[in-house]
Amino acid sequence: MNKIKNAFTTLPIHHKTILLIGFLMLISFTFYVSVLRYVFSIYDRQIYEKSSQVLNMSSVGIENQLREVSNLSFKVMSDEPLQQYLLQLKKAETSYEKNGLRKKITNRLVSYAGSEKYVYSMLFIDNDNNIMAAGNREGISESKQKELVALGQQYSGSNAWHTSGDKQSRLLSVRQVKSFTGGAFTLEKLGTLIIRVRLDRIVQDQMQHPAEDSQLLITDGKEVIYPAESAVSEAEIDSELKRTQPYGIAMFEQGRYFVARAHSSYTDWTYLYTTPFDQMFKQIQFVKQLVTVIFIMIFLAALIIGARFSRSITHPIAQLIKKMRNIEKGDLDKLEEAALGNVPISPQNEVGLLHRTFKMMLQRIRELIDENYAKQLVIRETELKALQAQINPHFLYNTLESINWLAKVQKQRQISEMVEALGFLLRSSVNMSEKWITLERELDIVRSYVTIQRTRFEERLDFDMDIAPEVGTARIPKLTLQPLVENAIHYALEPSIDPCRIRIRARADGDKVIIEVTDDGPGMTPEFLEQLHEGRIQTRGQGIGLSNIQERLRLTFGEEGEMVISSKPGSGTVVSISIPWIREDDDDVQSDARR
Repeated sequence: MNKIKNAFTTLPIHHKTILLIGFLMLISFTFYVSVLRYVFSIYDRQIYEKSSQVLNMSSVGIENQLREVSNLSFKVMSDEPLQQYLLQLKKAETSYEKNGLRKKITNRLVSYAGSEKYVYSMLFIDNDNNIMAAGNREGISESKQKELVALGQQYSGSNAWHTSGDKQSRLLSVRQVKSFTGGAFTLEKLGTLIIRVRLDRIVQDQMQHPAEDSQLLITDGKEVIYPAESAVSEAEIDSELKRTQPYGIAMFEQGRYFVARAHSSYTDWTYLYTTPFDQMFKQIQFVKQLVTVIFIMIFLAALIIGARFSRSITHPIAQLIKKMRNIEKGDLDKLEEAALGNVPISPQNEVGLLHRTFKMMLQRIRELIDENYAKQLVIRETELKALQAQINPHFLYNTLESINWLAKVQKQRQISEMVEALGFLLRSSVNMSEKWITLERELDIVRSYVTIQRTRFEERLDFDMDIAPEVGTARIPKLTLQPLVENAIHYALEPSIDPCRIRIRARADGDKVIIEVTDDGPGMTPEFLEQLHEGRIQTRGQGIGLSNIQERLRLTFGEEGEMVISSKPGSGTVVSISIPWIREDDDDVQSDARR
């Protein structure tokens, strides 16, 4: 049950609406079928009651007539003249005497049979198996005679009904005739009386107004007594007799029939009254089918209308969700396209208002993004300019002092080289239009600076570079390495009278460029390094230079730009810079870096 509930909960609204409509319509249809079946059951019961009344009246009338036939057989058997003729016949010795008595017996039977409407004929079989008949004189086979005599002997003077007669008179009344003297029967057997009954006429008289195409069936449970020729097979009758209810709808070979059943305690027969169901319920069946077809059409129409109505709600919502997912994926370039999408025709309903609100939200987001982007550009431009302007120009004073010292002492070519280096260095520092330069140009600035410093420190400054050829075109923020070399000279070379080696290495590491500036100076303590990282070292601007470089790398490359300083007392210092490998031929380097 929980699985079904969870599955229904996760369904889209469109599918939920269709399922809900279908479920409600099915409940309505079930209720309709239940009510219809209840109404038809009441109608069937009323039909059965009417059929049962007709059937009971008919069966009672038929049984009364059968009792009359039974009384007639008793009356004939106890007829005094007939008794005398039978006793005389039994004692007669000559054929002439026997034939005369048989004629008298026949005449006596004729007097009874002629006045009875439902008697087809009367037969009397004497002890010599001679037959005397009144009425229709159709004979009886010898085997049938023996069967009837045995039946009469079995009932020993009581009336017995035999249901295996011919088509004209299928029902036979059989009674053994015994002598009757002094108002009492004796055990002396005189013969067997057989009355052939017109059962068809009895049924026709008792069924005065049968329904059209209705039929009465009488069976003793083994064979059909009436009618002589029935369209209903014995198997179908057996199936109907097994029904627990006294009425119902039976499927016969000829079609469906409404069958009512009644049982006779007098004859132990079963009466079946059959009426064609399709004919009787023709109009009702038509109305039932019509209502069913109309309900199915209403059901389909409700599903179609419900689906269209649900789709009119869910389709705009689905479009809105699709737009939101595009924005969720970070596709900000489609903000304007999503904002200018189709808006529902009816903007006053909830869905239309939702679309309009979403459109206004996207427009506001675009305005905020553009505004924030412009502000960030201005802020970063200002920060870069401010940081580049913070570069301490103290080396210019050292250069001028060296030039002054050389000019006083001697005139040499080094003065020209130093002046040229100073000019290149000044031009590179003063030109603020270029914020990005190649690694090769940055190294040229470093060489000019080292040329100037070698004039001052001569052989004490041991400087060299190990640059991988492929990284020469890599892009780097201007004046990134020169302050590091200046810092190395200040902390490693100046405090000592021994030579100091400063080295620059550059190599590629995947899509990054690794640059290291190392020196073999006295190194720095961990406490000094911590103060340096925190920007608390204010000695001649070098602390500001390092923090300046770190901040520019962060603003330019974000988290991908990194500078690490490692140093130990007596082991020198290593400054390692890791930046993305941006080549010189990239057109949008500056724009991409800012983003």
